[in-house]
Amino acid sequence: MNSQGEFSTAEQVLALAPDAASRKAGSRLAAPGSWSGTGAGECAVWGLCAGSGSTPYRTVVDLSGTDGPASNCSCPSRKFPCKHALGLLLLHASDEEAVRAGGEPPDWARTWLTGRRQRAARTATATVTAGPSTVEAEAEAEGDGDAAAAGSSAGQAAARRRAEQRARRMADGARELEDRLADLLRSGLASADRGGYGQWEETAARMVDAQAPGLAARVRELAAAPASGEGWPSRMLAECALLHTLNQGFLHLDGLPEPLAATVRSRAGLTTDTAELLATGEPVRDDWLILAQRDAEDGRLTTRRIWLHGRKTGRMALLLSYGAAGRAPELTLPVGLSLDADLVYYPAALPLRAAVASRHAPPRTTGEPPPGTDVATALARYGDALRADPWLDVWPVVLADVIPAPDAELGWQLADARTEAALPVDPRCTDRTGLWQLLAVSGGEPVTVFGDCGHAGFTPLTTWAPEAVPL
Repeated sequence: MNSQGEFSTAEQVLALAPDAASRKAGSRLAAPGSWSGTGAGECAVWGLCAGSGSTPYRTVVDLSGTDGPASNCSCPSRKFPCKHALGLLLLHASDEEAVRAGGEPPDWARTWLTGRRQRAARTATATVTAGPSTVEAEAEAEGDGDAAAAGSSAGQAAARRRAEQRARRMADGARELEDRLADLLRSGLASADRGGYGQWEETAARMVDAQAPGLAARVRELAAAPASGEGWPSRMLAECALLHTLNQGFLHLDGLPEPLAATVRSRAGLTTDTAELLATGEPVRDDWLILAQRDAEDGRLTTRRIWLHGRKTGRMALLLSYGAAGRAPELTLPVGLSLDADLVYYPAALPLRAAVASRHAPPRTTGEPPPGTDVATALARYGDALRADPWLDVWPVVLADVIPAPDAELGWQLADARTEAALPVDPRCTDRTGLWQLLAVSGGEPVTVFGDCGHAGFTPLTTWAPEAVPL
């Protein structure tokens, strides 16, 4: 895989941002209307970005470096990479039409790229004490075919070095975060309430600098705890415990079973390359029922979560896709239909996220809901999932024979028609219209409901009574 492919998703690009302000500003620039003269080729991306002046900013990013991307921009920013470089990379990752591959750099971009690469070559040559490089020696001894193999080995070695460098930066970030948590516990949780959100946002920004976006997201969860209402100290202590466990897991990856180690890497922010996953992973073919599709925005990204259920295997699968700067993700699947497809699961202690490897037929209509379970069994399975992945936010659940019931004191609940058990609806569920629609579909009778089960309750997403009705 070339260096350019390592920044093919918005997540990977935003991990390069020096701070939160740069991420936000870069995301706003990830729109075709901001750019002209864009192109990609020769392991580089370039473009002209309209600014406040009459002359657009010239931005070029070199993706061939062994230590990560380098950029040059005519803007006055002293940040690296600047918001224009981030916006250009985000646009390149999300819109192939806006940044077409296969072109040649314009003169201003080629001048900088040539100079940079010549300097890099001179630096590399200076480190060789005698004789030709290993790759050149092997080429001379074995011929062009072996030279290509040697070049491939050199590329793989460079990729390993980059991975090792990032792992070291992330480990340094995890150790710094451990010190921050220790300071918090020594001074008492009350100090977190007095310190405000800003101190934690600075810590989150430092985790982004360490290229650990997963740790940064956990820090922001911690920062929000003091403003979460009554009982916040216990919630903050729980978040501290989860963050400490994640830090320690990342710092001791070698001692973990590989499935759990894969989960820890993913939670800390190390992503698995999708192309490599599809090339090496074992596909699972099934008739996948499309259970739900849900979008969420955080000001920087639109995250689309699509839940699937395999009718033959009984497995759940989560498809994730992203759109930058308020743009909708490209992947979309109609809820209620079935898709004959091969999926490949990302490695984890509890494989749930997957990618579509191939489709064998267009989505087709199906009227049957997936098999559901009772409330007690659903909670037991959620507990089992938490043992495998303590950082799990939600777990997909299909509840059978439940009756939606609003309660003035307890809030909305899903009552099991066969037992006296009831599952509370997550109070953070803002789709009150959807809840009343669910009640209307039910008419006071038992229905089958699919949704997310989390520590705060259940969020209904789709119901069948007797046919699929997306909320």
